[in-house]
Amino acid sequence: MYRQRLTLPALALTALTLLPLAVACGNEKGGGTGSSSVGADTEPSVTGVHWTVDSVTVNGATHQAPDGAHVEIAKDGRATGNYGCNSFHSTATFKGDRITLSRTLSTEMACEKRPMEFEATLARALAAGPLTAEAGQGKLTLTTAKGDRVHLTEEKDAPLYGTKWTVNSLVGGDVAQSLPAAADGKAWLTFTKKSGDKKAGDKKGADNETGTVSGSLGCNRVSAKATVRGSHITLGAPRTTRQMCSGSLMTTEKSLLKLFDSTVSYRIDHRAITLTSENGEGMGAMADR
Repeated sequence: MYRQRLTLPALALTALTLLPLAVACGNEKGGGTGSSSVGADTEPSVTGVHWTVDSVTVNGATHQAPDGAHVEIAKDGRATGNYGCNSFHSTATFKGDRITLSRTLSTEMACEKRPMEFEATLARALAAGPLTAEAGQGKLTLTTAKGDRVHLTEEKDAPLYGTKWTVNSLVGGDVAQSLPAAADGKAWLTFTKKSGDKKAGDKKGADNETGTVSGSLGCNRVSAKATVRGSHITLGAPRTTRQMCSGSLMTTEKSLLKLFDSTVSYRIDHRAITLTSENGEGMGAMADR
């Protein structure tokens, strides 16, 4: 978990020295294997998909990706992603069976050792184009000329309801800050629909969907009513236990309690959720796998 403040949404950006990335792309072709090289004469199947990076294999050694590493290429040519610590964005240009990522920019956050090591490995693999793409059954493999491979899986948005959302950041205005080390992994929320409401897997919610929210504030347990209206959630007055914890845990708890007894906006981006109050304060969380 990094301990550095970061500015949202853009962060401080710097040019990243990546070589052009060439990828064969298109729809699957039949062959009975469930996976095939995608061709130049078909609509690219890699675009419009959130690809979670599973691992990178370099010189025969496989390196498992940390949480959050992903690549996404929009149909309008915008490419975004995360190397495991730092985010990046670039412009994607298709020509034939290749795609070139140009004008790539990356954030400059310092994270713990493992994500930084993986980040360097992934960045080198993506920069070692041309890459050959094999797509099928929700999987994508990018292979370099040397035989190194980036393994990715298509990921859908996590549902609002029934998901354990583990808090990983606190937001104040345009600044987000990771939780203190003592609170890491201890604060989480789960939303539950009232019996008889629409299907609980509906991630976007609907007007007047009533239910509850429960979980942990890092120290004490919490529960409250929760009513979803479009992209907003009205959180009721919190009911909490009365345990006393360390100073950093109580500080985190006080920040999270400010979201209750009010209406917040929410946004789900694959496995990440943000809750933001009218004054710009809020929290970020990740869905547990």
